[in-house]
Amino acid sequence: MILAPALLLAALAAGCSDDNQSTVTPTPPVQVSETFAGTVTLNGAFSHSFTVDRAGTVTAQITALTPDDSVTVGLALGTWNGTACQLIIANDAAKLSTVMLGTATGPGTLCVRVSDVGQLSAATAYELRVDHY
Repeated sequence: MILAPALLLAALAAGCSDDNQSTVTPTPPVQVSETFAGTVTLNGAFSHSFTVDRAGTVTAQITALTPDDSVTVGLALGTWNGTACQLIIANDAAKLSTVMLGTATGPGTLCVRVSDVGQLSAATAYELRVDHY
């Protein structure tokens, strides 16, 4: 009879061992790349909204301007309020390959805006790439 409690105690002690430690490895954030395209007209502007899932870096780059890839346009990042892009950072001297860098402080809907800053002589097609988390 003394043997039974000793075996029970040994079984309980074995159950509390650290031999089976499990480690949780956090999933690294995945960067998302989105492409937006359109045409900005004389004295016009166009905004594109996008959703970020977490805080992190946001970059916007002009990847194409046609028919004249040497034109200057406005490029801005901001927050989307449901109807308009509320600009946070802007570059009114953006050209082909210009990169704008911002930071999302958390999940939400942001926007990128392309505009004529008085330098276009004709409607200009553009393409943008936005990278975010």
